[in-house]
Amino acid sequence: MLAMIVDDSRSSLLHLQQLVERDSGVRAMAFLDPEMALDAALTHRFDMAIVDHIMPKVDGITFIRRMRGTNGHGQIPIVMLTATSDDAVRLAALEAGATDFLSKSQSPVELKVRLRNLVKLSNALRQLDDHVTQQALEIEKATQALLSREEEMVFRLSKALEYRDNDTNDHTFRVAKYSRMISERLGLTQQECRSIYLASPLHDIGKVAIPDGILLKPGLLDDDERAIIKTHAEIGARILRGSASDLIRLAAQIAECHHERWDGAGYPRGLAGEAIPLCARIVAIADVFDALTTERPYKKAVPVASALAILEAERGRHFDPACLDAFLSAYAEMESAAAAAESSELSPYVTVGDAPES
Repeated sequence: MLAMIVDDSRSSLLHLQQLVERDSGVRAMAFLDPEMALDAALTHRFDMAIVDHIMPKVDGITFIRRMRGTNGHGQIPIVMLTATSDDAVRLAALEAGATDFLSKSQSPVELKVRLRNLVKLSNALRQLDDHVTQQALEIEKATQALLSREEEMVFRLSKALEYRDNDTNDHTFRVAKYSRMISERLGLTQQECRSIYLASPLHDIGKVAIPDGILLKPGLLDDDERAIIKTHAEIGARILRGSASDLIRLAAQIAECHHERWDGAGYPRGLAGEAIPLCARIVAIADVFDALTTERPYKKAVPVASALAILEAERGRHFDPACLDAFLSAYAEMESAAAAAESSELSPYVTVGDAPES
């Protein structure tokens, strides 16, 4: 344990230091200058403090107030040493954060006992603080373990859905990646970006209820079949809605609204503009882009340039213009970085000795 003692009287300071250290095993740092003591509080963690009332530069009440404001000293015992019994002074000290008072007129025996009790209180508070800190660490560890299992469950469910939905070759994971790109470019918080990344793979979970004859049909759907497959949005919302998990509730919003359109012509609720949850507006772009650029049993993949042109043509109709701008900007940056990385590699047909001089 480490104690702070502050008194502008050298003799009083040494006497208090000896009393604190002699019987308790506490190490005490003594200060004649209260400003130096406050500076030390910025770099040391003290377990208790004893401060004189009347001092030059900084009086005891002001010192206590400033000491309480330093990191780690909000709850430690701080005792003010005073020769006055003025209630107003004592009240001001208590309001500033004093724990107790020591009277300069007390007998040496009483002073010794009161200091010993102060050390016991400080030790108990330190042990309590350490226990609370350890408990907080254990709770954080358990919380992270629960979140990790929750995240694993989401990705395994989405992977299982892909195997049923024509084995769409990691479609959900690419949608998650594109959704995170858009979220980051929109300036969402790190936690919001992560949540959308984790929730987006469940956007088509409602397809588990669609009959195989429709879901796995290799050709184009007729009107009745399209009406049935459109129900997957509402079904997905019903599967996920009402969860105690923030992540699953976010996934429910995405599942229900990722087929809504900016102009209100989407489904299932015909929402328009900002009435569509932002997470769903983001995933809508990621979902369509990946569907366009990947091959499916019923269609060929569209070249990236053509897919980007299709997205641009739907600005303000299907897609939120701000989300589309974020995707186009982020995708162009990703492509540029990939091209730069590729061009920086030596050709496998050029030896090191053939490389041009710098």
